[in-house]
Amino acid sequence: MKVYIHTDLEGITGIDTFEMIQRDSPHCRECCELLMHDLNAAVDGCFAGGADHVTVLDSHGGGGNFVLEMLDPRAENDVRPNKKWWGIMDESYDGTLFIGAHAMAGTMNAFLDHTQSSLTWYNYSVNGRRMGELAQWAMVAGHFNVPMLMMSGDEAACMEARQFFHPLEVAAVKRGVGRNRAELVDADEARARIREAARKAMALVGQAKPLKPTLPMEIILEFNRSDFCDRVATRPGVERLDARTIRKVAYDALTFGV
Repeated sequence: MKVYIHTDLEGITGIDTFEMIQRDSPHCRECCELLMHDLNAAVDGCFAGGADHVTVLDSHGGGGNFVLEMLDPRAENDVRPNKKWWGIMDESYDGTLFIGAHAMAGTMNAFLDHTQSSLTWYNYSVNGRRMGELAQWAMVAGHFNVPMLMMSGDEAACMEARQFFHPLEVAAVKRGVGRNRAELVDADEARARIREAARKAMALVGQAKPLKPTLPMEIILEFNRSDFCDRVATRPGVERLDARTIRKVAYDALTFGV
């Protein structure tokens, strides 16, 4: 059984303020180490549940967050030799996990809620349904017929995931208090939840279905300001609907952006 783990940083155990995850923060190294502890818990859970191959992807901010000497040596680190952000994901995988997820933009009491860019993006929808990065990753995996099996993050992200995927295992490691602060689950308890959810998720292989939008799919993206819209409105295949909104028709789920 072969699984692929996608990672982000906002939904990682122990991170409870926006300032912690800034590249120039004195907490940056600590955050990266916290990420590795969560990731290794998930890797261990996958192997305990019957996986025989686990690939991991450093995805937050384009990468550069893994402390490689801390990575479980049983895991394969995807270095994206094809330069695509989904790395070596292909049809050979039986399932995917998302570790460190956050909720989509506009979610109440969700820690650091956003979709791709907290500065520029406001609402994003596919075929009339609003979604965030959890569903975007699941659509990419679904392009390769790979289902979402498990995710970890704050409580709001877990609730969002359950609206898109069933069956699914989740591990809540914090609770958002407004947008910029979180109440944390004890670190040992949080990682025990991640490991157990990952272990149980292996039993969902063959039951969980990939997220596959009807194609061609209509993407509607509403920006925070009209000048952000200006920057992409003249790209090929993009139709401007109003000052802040564009529309695009995509013919595969890998073309989910603009």
